[in-house]
Amino acid sequence: MSLPAGTDELIRRVLEEDLGLAGDITTLSTIAAEASGTAILEAREEGVIAGLGVSEHVFGSLDPTLRFHRVVSDGDRVRAGQPLAEVSGSLRSILSGERTALNFLGRLSGIATATRRLVDLVEGTGARVSDTRKTTPGLRALEKMAVRMGGGVNHRFGLYDAVLIKDNHVAAVGDVATAVRSARDAVEPSVKVEIEVDTLDQLREALEAEPDIVLLDNMTPDQLREAVAIVAGRCDIEASGGITQANIRQIAETGVDIISSGSITHSAPTLDVALELRVG
Repeated sequence: MSLPAGTDELIRRVLEEDLGLAGDITTLSTIAAEASGTAILEAREEGVIAGLGVSEHVFGSLDPTLRFHRVVSDGDRVRAGQPLAEVSGSLRSILSGERTALNFLGRLSGIATATRRLVDLVEGTGARVSDTRKTTPGLRALEKMAVRMGGGVNHRFGLYDAVLIKDNHVAAVGDVATAVRSARDAVEPSVKVEIEVDTLDQLREALEAEPDIVLLDNMTPDQLREAVAIVAGRCDIEASGGITQANIRQIAETGVDIISSGSITHSAPTLDVALELRVG
């Protein structure tokens, strides 16, 4: 899988942040220039892997002579202690890139793992698990890639590729139907127009303007079931707000099409991964 545009520049900046002008002074002062060996990237806990390609690019950007071999693939479930990849070559280069490579791999694998947990919980309902724009600044494309590796789907990437009319837009415009019609008139037909509603009365009003998607914000399961009946297939339905592992199955069983969760990116714990050196 190719990495998102801008990844090379991101890696360059992150390595520059870590190495500064002097480089890894600990490694440079203790490891001989000619020393070589192999390091194993491994999982220290069960999870879903994402970001191996990013880790490979980290090592390759630091030293193109390093050899990187993947043992598993992005999207694979792994167990604690399972090898993920091997990197061979200059020990100075391996050790200098270690933390940056692990930071990316652990962060992205944590997101993939959190996503897969929710995806597994809604299996068989037809509902899809989606991310939001609640991502780490500068890492959105990679974090959304990790969501896909975990079996989720991506919501809009930014403010530029889809319309999502939220409560503040409605407050400024006056009503939901006017906001939807205004957006539909302003954008190309291929651009999705979505409207957030808080009540079933707002939902009925919004449907008159024929949105592509309605976002039902913080509704109870009973309200969601009633909303699904009201929509009756006229557009896609997204449920959002307060999504947890404890309630996502119940929400999915109401018949909604999409369940969006900001927590799979903004609150996903980093997966514990490590690099173990084998000197040869």
